[in-house]
Amino acid sequence: MADRDSDSDDNAKFEWESDGEAEPSSALALRTSDAPGPSTLDSNGRANEEAPSTALIEEYVAMGFPKEIVLKGVKEIGHSDADALLELILTYQALGADDTVDNCSTSGCAPHSVEEDDDDDDLDFENWDDKNDDVAGKEPNCDDPGDEDFLREMSQKDKKINSLVGMGFPEDEANIAITRCGVDADLVELVDSISASQVAGDLNSRNISDYQVMDRCFDSFGGRKKARLMEESKMRSMQYGPSFAGSHDEPTRIPDPMVGFNLPSDRQPSVIRMLPEQAIGPPFFYFQNAARAPRGAWTTISKKFYDIQPEFVDSKYFCAASREIGYIHNLPVEDREALLPFPPKTVFDAFPQYKRWWPSWDQRRQLNCLQASVATAKLINQIQHALARSGNPLSVQNRVVDECKTWDLVWVGKDKVSQLEPDEMESLLGFPRDHTRGVIKTERYRSLANSFQVDTIAYHLSVLRDMFPNGINVLSLSTGIGGGAVALHRLGIRMRTAVSVEKGETNRRIFNGWWDQTQTGKLVEIADMKSLTNDRIASLVGRYGGFDLVIGGSPSEQSALLYDYPRILDAIKSAMARL
Repeated sequence: MADRDSDSDDNAKFEWESDGEAEPSSALALRTSDAPGPSTLDSNGRANEEAPSTALIEEYVAMGFPKEIVLKGVKEIGHSDADALLELILTYQALGADDTVDNCSTSGCAPHSVEEDDDDDDLDFENWDDKNDDVAGKEPNCDDPGDEDFLREMSQKDKKINSLVGMGFPEDEANIAITRCGVDADLVELVDSISASQVAGDLNSRNISDYQVMDRCFDSFGGRKKARLMEESKMRSMQYGPSFAGSHDEPTRIPDPMVGFNLPSDRQPSVIRMLPEQAIGPPFFYFQNAARAPRGAWTTISKKFYDIQPEFVDSKYFCAASREIGYIHNLPVEDREALLPFPPKTVFDAFPQYKRWWPSWDQRRQLNCLQASVATAKLINQIQHALARSGNPLSVQNRVVDECKTWDLVWVGKDKVSQLEPDEMESLLGFPRDHTRGVIKTERYRSLANSFQVDTIAYHLSVLRDMFPNGINVLSLSTGIGGGAVALHRLGIRMRTAVSVEKGETNRRIFNGWWDQTQTGKLVEIADMKSLTNDRIASLVGRYGGFDLVIGGSPSEQSALLYDYPRILDAIKSAMARL
């Protein structure tokens, strides 16, 4: 039985989980616009300003901010000072909603799906025709009779594309950005993705500056230049540290293709890189973040880690799903070894049962990003009915393939698509079957979507096997469901001690279950990164003799935590130097 310490209060309470979605928190049932709330009352309880109009709230929501955070900001300080309100909203979003909106993160409490949108988000399959390739830019036909126009739900993706096109971006760039970032991404993130792609040179399009775009976003607020600059500067300084906002360095170029320093199939010598002396391990460190981070983010991250060049890898070279990730690490890059057997590289190799029904006009052979979002039964039924009624004209085929790419749908019958099951995502990501079983399905999707791709990182971590034949001590930051630990386990590297820092209760429960079944070492759990002070780090180093590997996943719900990683690493090195 594995030994375990925990500073969380999970054992102090026990509640049965329902099989369905949790009911929304009553705290999110915010007041209506005609009833003044706490922020609109003076000390005597009288209304001191008008309640915000629905239009005002919707303007912020259209910019990509969650409605709950907008309303929380209005409740906190009112809405008369738009600059202050915007700054507060940005602060809430950057810090993560676990600390702001009743434990509902800005990236979503439950994975967002089409069904959660308003009923007038119409996907009009029946109005597609071969003569109109720009149908995505049309207004949906909402006045047709319901019986004949039964497929009228415009996808969330189309709404985002229309918003970006309205800002001045070409439609193809908007479409690519949404494919990369996911349909749940807010408009600010999508704008950053497009800008990063332009810098990287992988889009042949006209150059629209961030400032032009942000001007359009804020025109409805009187064209406030200060608010626009706040959007540019405040978000970046909170997410990536103070030096980010003022950085004028050349952004790190994102390679195309994303093959890293080498691949298992390479016949040529590995890339030779020289690390500065202060970066040489142990301790070794290995951190990941989205490759398509906002412009300049990787330059800043690299500076925080001794100017080490990131390694950008698309997981499609290791499995049947694409996931573009940047890794910053001080591991050797020579003599890497891939996990055996090699995982399937195509959908048909991974899931041969789908080949029978896969139409020839769907040219996908690999899946997309394996997002936390899932398509609704309504959309899936709409696709089936559209194909059955339309005779499959090219415009319908193109739209269906576009939806299949967005939601990673697979063909399970004639004209019938379905979502991947969580166990299929586990397989694609290199986890053991049923790794996430025991929690509700939406939580499984979310946890898997934010995890490492095990085969990819195992290839990088394989160099540790010969270095530490007797096992290693690991500090895992933003552990998630334990992708790093699973990779080490599959490599045959024993973890003598693992200190895991993970805020999500569901993720901790999944990781604990796996640890108890597979490991004999000591597991120390820390629920909050904020409690990992320098003094506590020194205590952990003294107790366990230091750490051989510090590994960090993407803190997807609180990107500001990424800025903590260099501090934690420096504290570990200082404490180990005193041993």
